[in-house]
Amino acid sequence: MREGSLEAPTRHPIDWKSEDYYDQSKLVDEMERVFDVCHTCRRCVSLCNSFPTLFDLIDEATSGELDTVDKKQFGKVVDQCYLCDMCFLSKCPYVPPHDWNIDFPHLMLRAKAVKFRDQGAKFRDKLLSSTDAIGKLASIPVVSQSVNAANRNGVVRTVMEKTLGIHKERVLPPYSSKGFDAKLNRAPSEGHRGAADFQSLGKVVIFSTCYYKYNEPSIGEDLVAVLEHNKIEVKQLRSEVCCGMPKLELGDLESVEKLKKSNIAELSKLAREGWSITTGVPSCTLMFKQELPLMFPNDEDVLAVQDAMCDPFEFLSLQNKSGLFNKDFEHSLGTVAYHIPCHLRVQNIGQKTREILELIPDTKVGVVERCSGHDGTWGVKKEYYSHSMKIGRPVFRKMAEQNPQYISSDCAIASVHIQQGIQKQTGEVKDKAHPISLLRKAYGI
Repeated sequence: MREGSLEAPTRHPIDWKSEDYYDQSKLVDEMERVFDVCHTCRRCVSLCNSFPTLFDLIDEATSGELDTVDKKQFGKVVDQCYLCDMCFLSKCPYVPPHDWNIDFPHLMLRAKAVKFRDQGAKFRDKLLSSTDAIGKLASIPVVSQSVNAANRNGVVRTVMEKTLGIHKERVLPPYSSKGFDAKLNRAPSEGHRGAADFQSLGKVVIFSTCYYKYNEPSIGEDLVAVLEHNKIEVKQLRSEVCCGMPKLELGDLESVEKLKKSNIAELSKLAREGWSITTGVPSCTLMFKQELPLMFPNDEDVLAVQDAMCDPFEFLSLQNKSGLFNKDFEHSLGTVAYHIPCHLRVQNIGQKTREILELIPDTKVGVVERCSGHDGTWGVKKEYYSHSMKIGRPVFRKMAEQNPQYISSDCAIASVHIQQGIQKQTGEVKDKAHPISLLRKAYGI
C-alpha cells in the first residue's frame, strides 16, 4: 500500500477556470487513467450505475480491457453519475493523499462541464435546473393548483414525457402558493419566541432553499418552530437564490458562479457577525460546505460561510452536548424508518439526526444508510427513472420491513421517492415526514 492511503481523504480545489480543464484530449487522458484504476479495483460496483456501465463497456470490449473501449462511449459513464460523492468518501482507497489521486466525482463534474461548454444542454435539463424560475411561476396562487393537478393527470404526464422527457410515473413534489416568507426577522412575541425576558441560547440564519420556498414551506416553518422552542434566535435571508447545486450537476459552472455572487455577500456578512447558517436540504448545505469552497478556494467570503454553515441536526447536536437542547417532549413517535441521504453522509458529521430523534421517549429509529437513487432531477428524467427505482429497491424494502409509523429522510425529495417506491413494492402508502417535522410533532408545538 502506498504512503498516505490510510490517511483521511482530502479534496483538491477544482481548477475550473483554466483552459486545460476544458481540453477534450486532456480530459479523455485523465478518464482513461482513472477508469483503468476503477477497472482493476471494482469496489464501487454497487454504489450507482456509473460503475456497472463502465465495467460492462470494458468486459464487452475486444480485449476485455480499457484499451479497446471506444472513447466515445465514456459519455455513458458520465451520464449515470449524479455527483453523490459516496465513491470518493466511502469506497475508494486511492483518493488523495494517495499518489494515484483518484477523484471520480470531480472527474465526472469536469466531463459534464466540458460537455456543457461544447454542446450546451437540453431544454428539459436547463428547465429542471432553473429551480427559482420554475418555482416562482409554479407557486403563484391558482397556477400552483393547476400545476399540481396537471402533475397528477395521466394524460398530461404522458405528454410531458414525450415533449420534455420527464417520466410519466415519477411522483413530483407539489408546489405551494403559501411560500416560506419572513415570519422571521420579527420581534419575539408572547408564547412563541418569548417575550421581553427572551434570552437567546444561540442565533441561526436559515437559508430557505428552493424546496422550502416553493414546495413544502411547512418544513421550513417546523424548523423555525423547533429552533425557537430551543430559545434560538432565528433570522431568514432577505434575499437569496438557488444554492447552485442543480447547475453544478448540469456542468453549468458559470451559472454556479453567478448564483454564488448573489448569495455569498449577505451570508458572509452574517457569518462574520457570529451567526450560524443552516439549510434544511443536505444538497444545499453541502454546496456551501464543500463545492463552492473547492471552486473558489481563495474567496474569503466563501470560506467564512463554509465555517458558519451546518446541518440543522448538527447544530442541535452541539446544543445537546452543551446541555442547552430542550428535551421536554410531549409525544413519542413510535417507529421511524429513517433514511440518510448521500449528500448528508458525505458531510462526515455522523448520524446527528438519529441521535436527536432517539432522545424522544418511546421512539425507535431504524436507520437505512444507502442511496435512494433519486438525486434531485436525475431520477425525474425518462431515461434514468428505471435506474433510480432499481437503485432504491434495497432502501424501499428495508424501510418497509420496519412497519414504521413514519418514513423520513433529511432530503424531502428522497422521501417522496421512497414513499413511491414502497407503494410500488407493497401497495401501502406510508406516512412521510421530515425529521424536523417529527421533532416538532414530538414537542407538541
